[in-house]
Amino acid sequence: MFQKRQEEGKTKPGDTYAPLRRKPGLRPLPGEELGLSARLTFWDVLHYLARGLALSQRGASHGLAEHWGSLKYCQALSADAETHLKVPKEGKRIAMYYRVPQSVELGQAFALAISEEILTHRYTGISIVRADTALSAGWTLTSRDKAKTKTVGYQYRPQFFAEVWKPGDSSRVFPIACKGNHSDRRKVYEQLASSAVYADGVHIGAWDETPALLFSTEISLSDPLTVHVLQADGPGGWLHIPDDAPAADIGLPVGDENPAVGIFEPGCPVGPRYYEWFQRALARVGAAGLTAFAGDGESTAALLTARQGSDFFQGFAHAAAGSIHDARYTLLGEEFEGTDHVFRLNGERVQAFSGVAKDILDALLTRESEERSADIAAYRQRVHAWRTKPNGTFWDDKWDGVVSISRDGTVLAMRQIAPFQNE
Repeated sequence: MFQKRQEEGKTKPGDTYAPLRRKPGLRPLPGEELGLSARLTFWDVLHYLARGLALSQRGASHGLAEHWGSLKYCQALSADAETHLKVPKEGKRIAMYYRVPQSVELGQAFALAISEEILTHRYTGISIVRADTALSAGWTLTSRDKAKTKTVGYQYRPQFFAEVWKPGDSSRVFPIACKGNHSDRRKVYEQLASSAVYADGVHIGAWDETPALLFSTEISLSDPLTVHVLQADGPGGWLHIPDDAPAADIGLPVGDENPAVGIFEPGCPVGPRYYEWFQRALARVGAAGLTAFAGDGESTAALLTARQGSDFFQGFAHAAAGSIHDARYTLLGEEFEGTDHVFRLNGERVQAFSGVAKDILDALLTRESEERSADIAAYRQRVHAWRTKPNGTFWDDKWDGVVSISRDGTVLAMRQIAPFQNE
């Protein structure tokens, strides 16, 4: 790698080569976890991608609807009943022009879906949160951040965290590093090796004991889609909290803590002093992901700190990208609130609705005029109770469309709607 950078003129006189640190102890996922295949619908994949994009803050405007970016993949994959997901003719055409974003974003979607399937076999409560948003609560990740603190100085971090938890208990964190490609098996090996560097950027507790999940999704243009998984099954990752800590403490503000940025090795280490604080940070980012998915910018901003980009979710929303929390539907007998979007697919008008179960969202709504603030403890209790309900993809006759319901109480529903009538 150093030789390649020299050839490309990207090094300076005096630069030396230092091998990148990689996650140790990696091994294939045991076959008894999921077997050789996992059952997912295409709509579930879109749902996971939308949830993963909700806090991405990548749009040029101040729109909240980052997650609507998932809809561009409505025709990227296809499968008949009881078959594997493949790239159809339309998906190949998309790949010609959007190969890199398609491989990156679909790689993330499948990584999140498979991560939740894996961890659900081991634990009861799981939340997926964007790693950079959570880490920004305490660390200045890049020189572009406005915080006047020392930057981490290390660009390699996992893209997501999976937090497994029960209300009032210690939780455990699994960093998730994920990539995707349209190439071949050789590229898969390169991506898994690269992901091992990203996964090692965060350590919780003792060094080299944090578990992790690494993914490379092979999006072949001719063969079925394949997700390659490695795991580091370390004993760490636990955010130990005192047994007598009140459950309501999970809702305490995260403040402006500044943990060390890596004394001996670069990265973001979470030591015992910061276990409770980091658990609160994860809980708030998980909650913010739900309110963003429902289109509520005010509540999302209230859950994030300035360093986490709370201002992004306030103020003007561009008409082409904004979301407003103003849609309410009963789907499969459950009440959901959120936001909707109407677009055209092959000339047909399609409505997409993203929302959160009303009882869960009620705990998170923030209204300055009513002096309301989010109740994180109540939110965690309600999400934990929700996990006993059915999840997956269903057809709702009353909605007249497909409905994907997740274990965290979010929903992505789509249906064809009638064209405008000329009066």
